[in-house]
Amino acid sequence: MALYKFGQRLTQTNDAAFDGTHTPGTAAPHPGIYRCTSCGDEIAIAGGHILPPQNHRQHNPQSGDIRWQLLVYPVQQK
Repeated sequence: MALYKFGQRLTQTNDAAFDGTHTPGTAAPHPGIYRCTSCGDEIAIAGGHILPPQNHRQHNPQSGDIRWQLLVYPVQQK
């Protein structure tokens, strides 16, 4: 589970970017923190970089397939 200290520095949103899941070995559509929906492992990744492959860590076969879901993404000031 991602942790934070200063909640006032985060903004909740209903952006559709958080709705989808992504397969291992594909490019991350946004930079940020992604969470594996199967095991709960979290990674930070730059946008366009490749999400960890199916063997990023050992999974209990009962956990299901690895799918990455965006948890937090940064917004740059313009």
